[in-house]
Amino acid sequence: MAVPSGEMSFLDHLEELRWRLIKSAVAVVAAALPCGIWWKKIFDVLMIYPLRLSHPRPRLIFTSPAETIMLSVKIAIAGGIVLAMPVIMYQVWKFVAPGLYKNEKTVVLPAVIASTACFLAGIGFAYAMMPYMMRFLAGYAGGAIEPYFKAEDYMGFIIQIALAFGAVFELPVLSYVLTKAGIITPRFLVDKMRYGIVAIFVVAAVLTPPDVLSQCVLAAPLLVLYGISILVAYLAQKQKKAAV
Repeated sequence: MAVPSGEMSFLDHLEELRWRLIKSAVAVVAAALPCGIWWKKIFDVLMIYPLRLSHPRPRLIFTSPAETIMLSVKIAIAGGIVLAMPVIMYQVWKFVAPGLYKNEKTVVLPAVIASTACFLAGIGFAYAMMPYMMRFLAGYAGGAIEPYFKAEDYMGFIIQIALAFGAVFELPVLSYVLTKAGIITPRFLVDKMRYGIVAIFVVAAVLTPPDVLSQCVLAAPLLVLYGISILVAYLAQKQKKAAV
């Protein structure tokens, strides 16, 4: 039977972690450089596109001399993290893999790949829904108030929504891992569905800005993902029984 690499000392583990963090940081910086160079094009895609359906069309403004510089830096960093995500997840895997048994690796590696894919899918879904969300929010005042968005606050809003969707799209992966670990079962998820629905709306309220549309837009896919999680848990339990 393989034994996890417990022979490494604590300092060895710290050194390994340091190098993995350095490699991840280098990947983020390398990916952020072109994002910083072409930040205006990213700005158009990231922040102008979601406003295309809004009426009246909000105007983006900045209120301090250095605000646009900070905005370009934030766009570069955010773009660098997204582009470097495969490298970051690979470094996470290389760090934890030596300490796992063979049967644990068969669970963790697919979970790492699936979690990355689900996170990016959540961001993509949020981006697809953003024009409809912004149309509602910009037109809510019905022309009584002209919409002027502070660019930095608007970007923070978009990132908050995107990260919230990326996080909640991890629900099926979490269900798979917990079922394989024997912590939950498909029957548990079915029996606790009523509590799960309440928890979903609470999570949606916490993760999104304080408007009803954003909360409902997040809660709707969460309800679907809860159903998918039950199916994933069933398949994971079936695999677990077959392996015994």
